[in-house]
Amino acid sequence: MLEMVDVATHDVSAQLEQYRTELTGYCYRMLGSSFEAEDAVQETLVRAWRSFDSFEGRSALRSWLYRIATNVCLDMLGGREKRALPMDFGPAQSAETPIGGTLPEAAWIIPAPDGRVLPSEGDPAELAVQRDTLRLAFVVALQELPPKQRAVLILREVLRWKAEEVAQLLDTTVVSVNSALQRARAAIDAADIHPGEHLEPLDADQQAMLARYVEAFEAYDMESLTALLHEDARQSMPPFEMWLQGRDDVLHFWFTQGSACRGSKLIPTVANGLPAFGQYKPSGPNGELEPWALQVLNIANGRVGEFTFFLDTERIFPLFGLPLAFPDDR
Repeated sequence: MLEMVDVATHDVSAQLEQYRTELTGYCYRMLGSSFEAEDAVQETLVRAWRSFDSFEGRSALRSWLYRIATNVCLDMLGGREKRALPMDFGPAQSAETPIGGTLPEAAWIIPAPDGRVLPSEGDPAELAVQRDTLRLAFVVALQELPPKQRAVLILREVLRWKAEEVAQLLDTTVVSVNSALQRARAAIDAADIHPGEHLEPLDADQQAMLARYVEAFEAYDMESLTALLHEDARQSMPPFEMWLQGRDDVLHFWFTQGSACRGSKLIPTVANGLPAFGQYKPSGPNGELEPWALQVLNIANGRVGEFTFFLDTERIFPLFGLPLAFPDDR
């Protein structure tokens, strides 16, 4: 009997586990944090496992899991402030402005590794939509929507659910779903979403541009960096509220307040479908390279239009498989 129970338990777990990645992508868009998304999915799967006997196949397993995940996310979002990026808290500042204080982790969008939120295969057109809606700017825009309106937009526009399916999941009417979708679309259209290029490993021009960026940044080569940035490039560094607008201000900051980054080394990765790098700067007692930031780059027309430096490396680097000590063989 024990063996039969174990087999049954394993079977249920396997059925639920196959949806982990897509549920994490859904919860990430809802919550704006990789860590909260993983917590929400774990809670979803635990609830589903505990009540699986009462499920009885009255709806599709996938739909049932999304209902649970939506309720978990709505509970987590209840009564709290929205997550954002520094640009949402105030105007750009000068490179001469002191960096100032920080805000708690709960204030910020947290980036996501592609492998945890995107399926590894599927219809190319659908995957393109999913990658597009994982960009940092889009995730920020989603956080501006009321939670249920946010769920409607994600389910309808990203996951391509029918209005009837969404209405059933949210215990509402098709009319309400369509109305919420219309309002959500208008809000997203009005948002200041900077277009950017996804990381394309097979794109020779993009890879050459990123190689030039790495070489220029590691050499702290002002002339080369100037050529690689848009004139209106933006930089932010969560958890600091300060952000900069304009290539001249960004580079001036790097060579004044940010000059300690001279001599840094970069390890490539991918975040939210965008090119990213683990940055290690020589800040150890004897100049050892230590984790400093996850750089996420937004590229347009062959130049960097935006840098987001996420400084919580102790938590973020392991999430992206980046070592907490710079490898000796690099």
